[in-house]
Amino acid sequence: MNIHSNFSLKNYNTFGIDVKARQFIAVDSVDALEAVLRKYPHEKKFILGGGSNMLLTQDIDALVIHVAIKGITVIQEDENYVWVQAMAGENWHEFVLWTIEQNFGGLENMSLIPGNVGTTPVQNIGAYGAEIKDTFVQCSTIAIDGLTTPIFSLEACKFGYRESIFKQELKGQYIITSVVFKLTKHQHAINSNYGDIKAELAKHGIQHPTIKDISNAVIAIRQSKLPDPKELGNSGSFFKNPVITREHFEKVREQFPDIKYFEVSPTEVKVPAGWLIEHAGLKGFREGDAGVHKNQALVIVNYGNASGTELVNLSKRVQKTVYDKYGIAIEAEVNII
Repeated sequence: MNIHSNFSLKNYNTFGIDVKARQFIAVDSVDALEAVLRKYPHEKKFILGGGSNMLLTQDIDALVIHVAIKGITVIQEDENYVWVQAMAGENWHEFVLWTIEQNFGGLENMSLIPGNVGTTPVQNIGAYGAEIKDTFVQCSTIAIDGLTTPIFSLEACKFGYRESIFKQELKGQYIITSVVFKLTKHQHAINSNYGDIKAELAKHGIQHPTIKDISNAVIAIRQSKLPDPKELGNSGSFFKNPVITREHFEKVREQFPDIKYFEVSPTEVKVPAGWLIEHAGLKGFREGDAGVHKNQALVIVNYGNASGTELVNLSKRVQKTVYDKYGIAIEAEVNII
């Protein structure tokens, strides 16, 4: 076991924050992960995947275990569907591209989301009308204390909007080692309802899109709006889109008739946080090396040497400005540590 002390995590989080781990080890198999957990039963542990949905504000006084377990396997199929198991350390976008190459449908709208497969159920990641829960079957886990290996079904995960049981009552108790998805083999349910996707397809004269066309459109849209974490530190969408009551929304719309929204239910409306931030005048706003991205106000970026605390302070300023103007609270989607 190759354990490093006082190890920089700058290259292990997409914000590029240079904090130190008291101890650090990378594991590339389930057996290796179990061995580490057995050898260090009393050490405080911090589980690290792709580092894409976290904002580190301090050194990690713990044994950081980087889950780098790879592998993609078709475990079952019938005439219409295929069940694919992806190990936790697989890069999410590369896995999505692999499914498209096999003509397996269901994940294409979530192309180019940063991070690894193992953390996708924690957040119930989603984009352009699709979420993990739509194709999720189950995930295998290891209990950090006790080393049991329960399998969590779709129902057991208690998925909500950017929520799951792993983010709430079981937070920090289990390590996801693999995820199984049920994908279509043909007659794919093409989801092109979002305006941006429709516009991108129209630009290329595509009237009957394939899953590859949808993926290409999503990639083009995201690249035009979202900075590459390798070039500019960020974690994608920093804030959740707030869901408010229709009564509340109608009061806001009286004052701001151009406000964008999506129907959630007869009693609830989802408002794009990016629209709120942009129209509050913060798109492109910058304090030192902490900034709101110039192309997509939903994204907070590190221009180089911002600390985690500086980025948190900027996010709080954004939240206060939006609330003061619209009376709508926006929550961070990113885990602040």
